[in-house]
Amino acid sequence: MDTQFKKGVLEMCILYQLSDAEMYGYELMKIIKEVFPDVYDASIYAILRRLKADDYTETSMKDSASGPPRKYYRITQQGTEYLNKMILEWEVMVSAVKGLGIGK
Repeated sequence: MDTQFKKGVLEMCILYQLSDAEMYGYELMKIIKEVFPDVYDASIYAILRRLKADDYTETSMKDSASGPPRKYYRITQQGTEYLNKMILEWEVMVSAVKGLGIGK
């Protein structure tokens, strides 16, 4: 899969996961890697850093019962708006591709 295309899809998937609940990085990475096993851990963390820099997510540190404090990510209002836009664009693209007969 094209790298830029995959990054966009991964961004959408990460924000979607965060739309339900805040998560710490490793927990989120495990979920994403179940669906995209060929994605490197570093790629997921790079996307998380970019989403935070763009104010689509925010972070907080929380104590862990089984080790050092963990960095938790949560989606912001701006991130929710961006996610909704991405989902609409995704649905339009999927519909267009199916309209060509691909995936029938």
